[in-house]
Amino acid sequence: MSGPQGPVEPVRAAERPIDPEVRIGHVHLRTADIDRVRDFYVGIMGFDVVFEAREVPGWGTKGDILFVSAGGYHHHLGFNTWKSAGGPAQPDGVTGLHHVALNFSSKARLAEVVRRLIGADVPLRQLTDHGTHLAVYLSDPDGNDLELAWDRPFGEWPAYGAEDAPAIDAPLDLEELLAAAPR
Repeated sequence: MSGPQGPVEPVRAAERPIDPEVRIGHVHLRTADIDRVRDFYVGIMGFDVVFEAREVPGWGTKGDILFVSAGGYHHHLGFNTWKSAGGPAQPDGVTGLHHVALNFSSKARLAEVVRRLIGADVPLRQLTDHGTHLAVYLSDPDGNDLELAWDRPFGEWPAYGAEDAPAIDAPLDLEELLAAAPR
C-alpha cells in the first residue's frame, strides 16, 4: 500500500482491497447558517467560494448551499442548510463525523492559518505533535471538529509500534509553530 508520503504497511490487509489510488474528494456538512460558515471558512480560513445559492429551485429541498475550495478543486467542503437551518450543534456522545482533517502543504502555511484563527479569537482546542504530523484541533461555528495538519516528510515518521518511537501525542509548541508563519 502506498500513501501520498510513502508506503505504509497495513496492520491487516483487506481480503478484497479497494482501489489503492482512491482519494477523499470532498466533505459535505450540514450547517445552521450559511453566512456564518462562509465568514469562518472564507473570511478567516481563506477558502475560495466555488458555488453559493439560496433556496435552490428544482432540487426538492429548501435551504442554502455553499461549496468552498483551495486551489481550484470543484469543492473540498460543501455546506447546506437543507435539514439544519437554525439548528443546534451535534451534541457529544452521539454517532457521526468525528473530525475533518485539512492537510497543509507546509508548516508555514499551517502556521499562517493558525495565526489568523488566533487573531479572530477562534479557540484552539488541542495542539498535538503526532510524530507523523503536527495537528491543531478546533471547532467551526457549527461545532464540526477540524484537524489542521502538516505532514512531516515520510522519512521522518516514527515507525508505528517501534519501542524507540516517541510518543505520538506529544504537546505541540504553539510559539514554535507560529514562528514558521510568513511575516
